[in-house]
Amino acid sequence: MAEDGTSVSELFDLSGKVALVTGGTGYLGTAISQALAEAGARVVISSRDRERAKAAAAKLTGQGDHTGVELDHMVSDSIESGFLEVIAAAGQVDILVNNGNEAQGNDWTDVTFEQFADQQKNVAGYFTLARMVRNHAVERKAGANVVMLGSMYGQVASYPDAYAGVSVASPAGYHALKGGIIHLTRHLAVYWAADGVRVNCLSPGPFPNMEKAPGEMVERLCEKSPMKRMGKPHELKGAIVFMVSEASSYMTGQNITIDGGWTAW
Repeated sequence: MAEDGTSVSELFDLSGKVALVTGGTGYLGTAISQALAEAGARVVISSRDRERAKAAAAKLTGQGDHTGVELDHMVSDSIESGFLEVIAAAGQVDILVNNGNEAQGNDWTDVTFEQFADQQKNVAGYFTLARMVRNHAVERKAGANVVMLGSMYGQVASYPDAYAGVSVASPAGYHALKGGIIHLTRHLAVYWAADGVRVNCLSPGPFPNMEKAPGEMVERLCEKSPMKRMGKPHELKGAIVFMVSEASSYMTGQNITIDGGWTAW
């Protein structure tokens, strides 16, 4: 039991909470959504494809009446309409996980100004949606938890030799994006603490989709990792539940990195 009489199981319990997970149909988004459902939350998955979102929500376990909505965090009108759809379906939002990411594959050698700039719309979408959740929480006179998805590549550079000859280098725009997300987390956390809205960042390390990533690149990345392997999606589940539950009630403005020791070198 905690000092105030609250048990550990109660601290991690998300029963009665509504969690919105953007990009919840993806490789890491699926594990994040499932973790929140298993902890007791009602999960709303967003995607640019409403039917895909609903299909992903239907696969979630747990006690919640999970659902999916259409929301493209790269388009301001879609953010607004999608958020209204979430409120109409679930009545409230207590937890936001800004997980969606529109990738841009060109590396520093040939990325255009427009491509680089467009990739930064991801963080604009994160901010806009987070502000909506903050305002919604203030109107309800309730708290809220926001988690941004950063990356180890928002903190350290990539190794050129890990990609040479097998794939494009880790895009410069991606590094700029993820570094910006981590610092935006700190900024919003300071401004919203008095509102009872906590803002933290979860930064995965190497979690490539093994069905899509070039095999030789994965082998090279494994050699760069202290654990000599890649992360598995379920290894983010404990961290995300901790971050959005009362178990982390005195934590805000922080970046938790799950990277197998990568950034410890």
